[in-house]
Amino acid sequence: MRKEDTVKLISSEGFEFVIDKEAAMVSQTIRNMLTSPGSFAETQHGEVRFPEISTTILEKICKYFYWSLQYASGKETDFHIEPEISLELMMAANYLHT
Repeated sequence: MRKEDTVKLISSEGFEFVIDKEAAMVSQTIRNMLTSPGSFAETQHGEVRFPEISTTILEKICKYFYWSLQYASGKETDFHIEPEISLELMMAANYLHT
């Protein structure tokens, strides 16, 4: 896999998730950051920092991106969300437009 085919998402604690660019594009916000014209750091380096999103939540979001790609065809499959992270996850998902 080439570097330009991946994106690095960085949590508030500095943990880095390297995921497929196609998976990251599930998020409208990330898609906008990576495809905006100009010389934005996100576009140049293929990495996006999320100072407000914890590692636990960002990991769940990355799992959702892959789940969404796999099941976008309409297969009925649940994406499990632990109750204790649901509020924080909902706020992050709202920000990411996912």
